[in-house]
Amino acid sequence: MMRQAGRYMAVYRKLAEKYPSFRERSETTDLIVQISLQPWEAFKPDGVIIFSDILTPLPAFGVPFDIEDVRGPIIQSPIRSEESLKALHPIDLDKLQFVGESLRILRKQVEGQAAVLGFVGAPWTIATYIVEGGTTRTYTTIKSMCHTAPRLLRSLLSHLTTAITEYIIFQVESGAHCIQIFDSWGGQLPPHMWDQWSKPYINEIVRVVKDRCPQTPLVLYINGNGGLLEKMKGTGVDVIGLDWTVDMADGRRRLGNDISIQGNVDPACLFSTLPALTDEINRVVECAGTRRHILNLGHGVLVGTPEEAVAHFFDVARSIKFDSENLAVGAAPNLVA
Repeated sequence: MMRQAGRYMAVYRKLAEKYPSFRERSETTDLIVQISLQPWEAFKPDGVIIFSDILTPLPAFGVPFDIEDVRGPIIQSPIRSEESLKALHPIDLDKLQFVGESLRILRKQVEGQAAVLGFVGAPWTIATYIVEGGTTRTYTTIKSMCHTAPRLLRSLLSHLTTAITEYIIFQVESGAHCIQIFDSWGGQLPPHMWDQWSKPYINEIVRVVKDRCPQTPLVLYINGNGGLLEKMKGTGVDVIGLDWTVDMADGRRRLGNDISIQGNVDPACLFSTLPALTDEINRVVECAGTRRHILNLGHGVLVGTPEEAVAHFFDVARSIKFDSENLAVGAAPNLVA
């Protein structure tokens, strides 16, 4: 599950009381490993996702940031001029050793029982934070820059592309079996602008990583990606993540059977009754077909999600059986009340 470790788990909330700083929790090896393993120990999913953040590598190439509980990430010195661009430097992977060490430990802990998953933000999505100075609902500053300062924005995106590529390879060499690329805010661009301001940079990341780590699957996820599916496939990634606003059957039809898909149960369904959740999981799986589908949510686990619903999600997933021709949906085991 995307964002499967976090505030919906009582064990995480208890740990967060002891270590209230998100930066400390996500940049301290022992805590990263402990938090990453919390959902695996509770639910035994097929993937263990390193507990981190898409902004974690920013200080390693010259962009300091803070995270506030209410406002979220804050970048005190946004990059909006040629002068501010000079603060950037090549990524210093020595400053990210806590990520590498955590991946190595996780790989040893779950070897043969689960995949270890790393992740990064796509250049456009990372750039939105760096230009806007944090989260935004409108993206007006960076979208304006597309027209008023295109050379500056291209320079920023090119720098981010190189840094993110090296960060992916670092994660793979440290033990990640698979990498998910989050272009979380790519869906805020009209499709023709995504073609210009996001896709070429993702293409370059995929090209280099495939050359240097050819056995590592790459997943691409965009929030609000209904208008971009075919364009996403053109990046050369191995898996396309669908958000919950895309009909799974339509997504499969549009993408074809020669690429894997991931998703896309609505995270809000985990607040419904367990029988209703079972029905939705079965519907998504049936629509996805009998192969090349990674069952997942269509976005991250929501705060307040009942843990018994998360357990039920995985129980139902494990109950589904396939034969060579057809999908047979088994009854969900009655493991939770």
